[in-house]
Amino acid sequence: MADTKNRQPQRLNKRPEEDVGPPVVEIRKLWTRFGRTVVHQDLNLDIYAGEILTIVGGSGTGKTVLLRQMLGLERPSEGCVKVFGQDITAADAQQLQRMRNHWGMLFQQGALYSALTVFDNIAFPMRELRSLPEDVIRDAVLLKMDMVGLGPEHANKMPSDLSGGMIKRVALARALALEPQLLFLDEPTAGLDPDLSDSFVALIQTLHSELKLTVVMVTHDLDTLFALSSRIAVLAEKHVLAVGPACDVLRVQHPFIKHFFLGPRGQRALEVLEERQAQNDSED
Repeated sequence: MADTKNRQPQRLNKRPEEDVGPPVVEIRKLWTRFGRTVVHQDLNLDIYAGEILTIVGGSGTGKTVLLRQMLGLERPSEGCVKVFGQDITAADAQQLQRMRNHWGMLFQQGALYSALTVFDNIAFPMRELRSLPEDVIRDAVLLKMDMVGLGPEHANKMPSDLSGGMIKRVALARALALEPQLLFLDEPTAGLDPDLSDSFVALIQTLHSELKLTVVMVTHDLDTLFALSSRIAVLAEKHVLAVGPACDVLRVQHPFIKHFFLGPRGQRALEVLEERQAQNDSED
């Protein structure tokens, strides 16, 4: 194993303040290696019911790799990843298939099937993972479309006919198709202009609240991060350097945290968030 003597210890590990029970996702002593390159080293992380936990880190810190390991799409070199109490690192293909009924995934570019209509993209997981009559699938698809702000007139469109914002909404509807308890988001606002990004963030906030979802998100967009996150997990030096609410993470003394959160981009994002909070408080 790699030498751990010079690695900085975890600086912050703050749980949600309310009693939320055992973790929905529990990662213990996780190592990820690609040849001689160590990406994750003895990494630990807990994600609790009802929160939006955002994973951030510099290039090469393995944010998306960690997300894929939680989904069972990649296996770590060592360690344990439990989702809803089940160790997915030890699960076989059939067990993983059953477990995927309980979570949804929004990929960075939407990852819609180009040969399928909007309707069939959203229906795909229902047909693959559930034995449902077509009339039930039809009603469910139209309901999911309505939930993400898409009317039935879009059902027969192809992905090539859609704008970037509509692709994100279709992909989100597909991620919610099986009514998951856990939702994974990989760069949910990437490629959207500011107005579309704001409306998509508002949609995620609404769905998170109404559906009581647990959300795990990877993003580099500080506006999205500050607007949505219950807690932030910072990946640095091959492990989770700090995890907690934004206000606590920002106080951690570390070069990456200072550069990422307290540079010009971070200051602008914080100012926008504070303005919105002040506006919401005045409206209340």
